[in-house]
Amino acid sequence: MRLKQNHVQYIARKITKDLVNCDFVEIRKTKDEITAQIEKIMTEDIKKDSVLDEAVTKLLESSEEDIEFYKADYRQLFWMTKKRMANEYGVNLNNSERFSDIAHQILDFLYEEDYIHFEVNDNQVKNVIIGSIDGFMSGFDDADSAAYEKIKNYQRKLIPGTDDYNDIFNRLYEEELIRRGLI
Repeated sequence: MRLKQNHVQYIARKITKDLVNCDFVEIRKTKDEITAQIEKIMTEDIKKDSVLDEAVTKLLESSEEDIEFYKADYRQLFWMTKKRMANEYGVNLNNSERFSDIAHQILDFLYEEDYIHFEVNDNQVKNVIIGSIDGFMSGFDDADSAAYEKIKNYQRKLIPGTDDYNDIFNRLYEEELIRRGLI
């Protein structure tokens, strides 16, 4: 599952919640401050991925005539090009490695800036962070589907894309995430 910007606030809250509830981590800043820094780190990672996507798109657009002439599959070409350019842009395309790298960045920042303190092995705390990310990513699809089902059965008909629809969907989605223990 691909990490998306709209997931960041929820994953950051889940990581913060899990760190606060962790017996071997001492919290030295507020939950909001920790969550804000985690969101910042994750957003930077997503931006790198977006920049890579834009570069790949630009490259493929410059070769559009060749792509059409050879009747090449654009999606496959996009993915192959993205794999070749990923290292150049500092993007890890393997989700488990990417989540591990993000967890390491979060851990390093929170520890070095004295947001948290611990006296156990770094990997134990890193595993808590990775577990939070993995747990959210595996459970968010179910929460998303449940929120869509609820909104379909809503008394008043809502038009997708409107502010009302988005506000109600986000509220229902957040309720589902809370109900499932994801945030």
